[in-house]
Amino acid sequence: MSKDRISPSLVTALLARTQALAASVHDRRDQQSALRAVRNAAGLRADAEALLSALVDDARSLGATWQEVGSTLGISRQAAYQRFGQVTDPRTGRPLAKDPFEGAAGRAILVFDLLREGRGKDVHIDFDETMQQAMTAEQLGDVWAHVLTTVGAFESNGEPTARRMGELTVVDVPLHFEAGEMVGRVALTEDNQIAGLFILDASAVAGGAS
Repeated sequence: MSKDRISPSLVTALLARTQALAASVHDRRDQQSALRAVRNAAGLRADAEALLSALVDDARSLGATWQEVGSTLGISRQAAYQRFGQVTDPRTGRPLAKDPFEGAAGRAILVFDLLREGRGKDVHIDFDETMQQAMTAEQLGDVWAHVLTTVGAFESNGEPTARRMGELTVVDVPLHFEAGEMVGRVALTEDNQIAGLFILDASAVAGGAS
């Protein structure tokens, strides 16, 4: 490893945190001392993660592939890239963010709650300009009605999953209907406008067909 690529402060912080954790674990006597150990353990994890990220960057700069990084960590090449990789936006030269927008999952669930209540106009008002030009509130209501005639009444939603795709956050919400399973997919802009809205067959999403 090229030592000059790794900040000595990262290693020093990790060693200091390890010593503090060992002392606090040994000194657990009451609630406060137990919480001190928890805090030190959380800090140790954060310091270790920072050092791991720096070491991965070092390995990559020395020629290691994402496949080799993933194999070393016991994860896939894609998972390694998603965790440690960084892509620069060719339009701006700035790194692209990888984390979903805060609150995106709850915002997506609200979309389908509103549709269930017959409040498609409240959903449509949050469409971005392109979506508003492509679909009226009445057409949105027609789409939801067609779904209901196909799979029955909407019963509940499952746990949403969110991922960042360029400038958008895409949220998949499992939708449980009386006679079938669907997935609602909502693409959100940073200011919470709806840039895409789909209701997909759950088996197609699971099979990667969507």
